[in-house]
Amino acid sequence: RERFDFGGRDVASWFPRHMAKGLRQMQAALRRADCLVERCHIPLSGRNPALKEALGIRPHVLVLNKMDLADPRRQPVSAGAGLGWAEGSTLVPVSLQIVPLVAQLVAESPRYHRAESSEYNILVIGVPNIGKSSLINSLRRLHLKKGKATMVGGEPGITKAVLTRIQVCEKPLMYLVDTPGVLPPKLGNVETGMKLALCGAIHDHMVGEDIMADYLLYTLNKQQQFGYVEHYGLGEACDDIKPVLKHVALAQGHMQKVTVLTGTGNVNVAMLNYTAAAYKFLRDFRAGRLGRVTLD
Repeated sequence: RERFDFGGRDVASWFPRHMAKGLRQMQAALRRADCLVERCHIPLSGRNPALKEALGIRPHVLVLNKMDLADPRRQPVSAGAGLGWAEGSTLVPVSLQIVPLVAQLVAESPRYHRAESSEYNILVIGVPNIGKSSLINSLRRLHLKKGKATMVGGEPGITKAVLTRIQVCEKPLMYLVDTPGVLPPKLGNVETGMKLALCGAIHDHMVGEDIMADYLLYTLNKQQQFGYVEHYGLGEACDDIKPVLKHVALAQGHMQKVTVLTGTGNVNVAMLNYTAAAYKFLRDFRAGRLGRVTLD
């Protein structure tokens, strides 16, 4: 396929409306923040320009998450490419660099009415299910040798509100504030929303596992990422999602009972569960089983 048919889908219906509250909470927490750390799966579609507009100019660190799953042939774009965020933004691929980098950026920048303070307060931002809480817990383990301090999960919406400060380092004394994931109120196009959905920033059922699986297949073929052929034991690459999901459903035993009304009464028959097969296809992609892929 040269292009993907989204079938006139309205991307606005995918996003819950409670996120404005989270943005207001972040603006209130900004008064005590020295730096912003933004967590991101995909370098362009995975960022929310509304956060930049609402939170203003501060030292800004972009942490690219899951780089071990990214296609090494597709180089990460610069921190501000296409968004006007280049000035004052720093791109970081690994969490090991975050504490010393933040300390350096804050030392070289105004403290925003906190010049008398010797501690560092960092606001962690990003779209839903992007690993903000996991980053905080990782830094605590690395620098304090302590367990997790905030709940994490594989679904968007785990963090519901801006939390209290969480210490992640002793020297220098550094605190991070977890925040709820916030999506843009409007997206430029449906394709951006689909990429966010593939990375788990939107609940699968809000978009539809079938259309997501089809778009994923289209993307893999477009980028000549044919790892799914070997992973599922297919004879060759395929541009039609139906035979792929049929093969997955048969291989995984994904069946569902369906009641059929006949002239002699109701009959229960077993049919392939294509929704379960689509969900399996998505899970395998997110786990890196289909190869290393960069959506942008």
